[in-house]
Amino acid sequence: MELPVQPVTLHTERLRLEPFEEKHLDGLNAMNSLPEVMRFVGGHTESREQTAAVIARVKRAWAAWGTSWWALIETSSGRVAGAGCIQHLRRDAAPPEDLESLKANPLEIGWRLHPDFWRQGLASEAARCMTAFAFDRFPIQELLAVRHPENLDSGRVMDRLGMHPRGLEPWYGTTVATHVITRAEWRHRLHAAGEA
Repeated sequence: MELPVQPVTLHTERLRLEPFEEKHLDGLNAMNSLPEVMRFVGGHTESREQTAAVIARVKRAWAAWGTSWWALIETSSGRVAGAGCIQHLRRDAAPPEDLESLKANPLEIGWRLHPDFWRQGLASEAARCMTAFAFDRFPIQELLAVRHPENLDSGRVMDRLGMHPRGLEPWYGTTVATHVITRAEWRHRLHAAGEA
């Protein structure tokens, strides 16, 4: 099965998921420069130049994998409310130059939100949409998510998504709590919700 290479925009009730572009730089950097956002994501805030470099790498990842990061745009305000991804996990802290080398690794789902949009259910809304994209587009049997062991809020989003803990595993150069949902479990949830 050929992986799609064109970036894909997704939609939910309150969000538009747009693949990272330079137009998102201000909104993404406003979020990634906040210590409370980056506390569990490496622990370091991003400069504007670092955010620009991430956008460039994400655009290469879309071309290599047919998936990567989206800017989560609140449709009512047009603001960057957060970011979410379906991407290949990596063992090392730093991304490799050769993104193709990561294609053998499992796909993960991830997200972060600007504090202005916390506790409104937007992470779960985006996560459901991205999970559907992952299982619809790729011949995967399971989707993983990782979090800092102390990041209980992300753990609750994973629970609501139907994921279950798999234990502590080495990803991104550290030890993270790893969660998983299988294709069969996802289909069962859609069927139970009447969406299958």
